[in-house]
Amino acid sequence: MGPGLAKDLASIIQPLFGDRILFVTDPGMVATGLVETAVENLRSAGLLVDVFDAVKADPPEDIILLAADMARGVSGVLGFGGGSSLDVAKLAALLAASGQPLADAYGVGNAIGPRLPLVLVPTTSGTGSEVTPISIVTTGTSEKMGVVSPLLLPDIAILDPELTRGLPPHVTAATGIDAMVHAIEAYSSTNANNNPISRTLAIEALRLMSGVLRQAVHVPDDIDARSDMLLGSMLAGQAFANSPVAAVHALAYPIGGHYKVPHGLSNSLVLPHVLRFNIKVASRAYAQLLRHAFPNISAESDADAAIKFVEAMAKLSRDCGLPQTLREVGIEHDALPMLARDAMKQTRLLVNNPRKVNEAAALQIYEAAW
Repeated sequence: MGPGLAKDLASIIQPLFGDRILFVTDPGMVATGLVETAVENLRSAGLLVDVFDAVKADPPEDIILLAADMARGVSGVLGFGGGSSLDVAKLAALLAASGQPLADAYGVGNAIGPRLPLVLVPTTSGTGSEVTPISIVTTGTSEKMGVVSPLLLPDIAILDPELTRGLPPHVTAATGIDAMVHAIEAYSSTNANNNPISRTLAIEALRLMSGVLRQAVHVPDDIDARSDMLLGSMLAGQAFANSPVAAVHALAYPIGGHYKVPHGLSNSLVLPHVLRFNIKVASRAYAQLLRHAFPNISAESDADAAIKFVEAMAKLSRDCGLPQTLREVGIEHDALPMLARDAMKQTRLLVNNPRKVNEAAALQIYEAAW
């Protein structure tokens, strides 16, 4: 990790990759000029670079398969961009080497190796995908499935905060809240892998990001704020890679699937309402997070601290200029029952939530968010 590190891409990856690389990214990154600079850097070092730049947000299966086809015959895969580009790069490296059908890899521990050498370079401070064993794929028209396997962990993650400087404020805000959700849900997850190390990572991630997110949004060139956001996002990724996320993500996925709302914003829209639902059983965890994330806010009890933590997160979202209701992003009230039904399909996530969420509870949360 370090500002300007992307200029050293060739020297970092060549010992691992050999001479032919598949560079996975998306059209938005190409438009910034960052891809051209990185590819020229690699080619000037004598590397052969094939560019796959067709990644879409919430990538569908056909994009994964196209990238995997291009990866056959290369000596390594480099993912460069936001979470979708990194997720596509992970699966391209896996499927190209293993030959396993994508459908057989869905779920936890179902992927088989080997995979190609893999390096991931995040350009947003949000998903933490560069350090997680997870790739999310859109199947059909709206449903999301996950491939979860240690095989998806990269050989190297390269964190250069300079690459995040050009992010629009609303993207910085939404991806930043997304990363904070990762830390919050990892800390309070009921998964058996919730452990002292994952909780410590989550606390440090929240401490870093809560202190600088507003600055990163409103003063985009502040490289110190950008650095803390990128580091915090990575630490949160490590936290939830061990202690998985829960109902916030489960309720966010149908919003993104049906309405193409960016993932970070989907999380932000339901976050305070899921936290309020969980307070009944998770007040102690949220109280502890208040003391680390917002140490200047005092509270009289754990119950009071938990409520103030939820309020502080909602205020942070408002201060960053994000929409606050589902109707602001074009979701009709009549669609809420459908969203609640779809959220119930996210059993891999709901099982980790501190409080059981059934379809009626999901609808109640969507109503509050509407």
